[in-house]
Amino acid sequence: MSSVNDRGTKKWTAMMIPEHEEMLQQMWDEQKYKEKPILDEQKQFEINSKLQLAINNDLTVEVEYYDHDVHDFQTIKGKLIMVDNLARVLRFDDASSTVVSLNDVMEVVVD
Repeated sequence: MSSVNDRGTKKWTAMMIPEHEEMLQQMWDEQKYKEKPILDEQKQFEINSKLQLAINNDLTVEVEYYDHDVHDFQTIKGKLIMVDNLARVLRFDDASSTVVSLNDVMEVVVD
């Protein structure tokens, strides 16, 4: 079912050139983007503690992080190879050796 706002768009798209349609589609896609929240010091400390616990005890973690390419949150689950505080990245022990920026980590769950 279409909304009232769609009626105007559908009415005028027949008269638009393809470049305008592409710009409209891009605008609609950008409206769906999620912003990365800013974590307070307490949350950052909690995340770092969980990561250290997981790396020291070889535990599986589930990490939720902000993906700048898709402007949305992603989740990865696996074992950590390394927490590199100097380069500010996490390295996972998976087939593609996934690397996640520590600055983008939003939540950590230790299994």
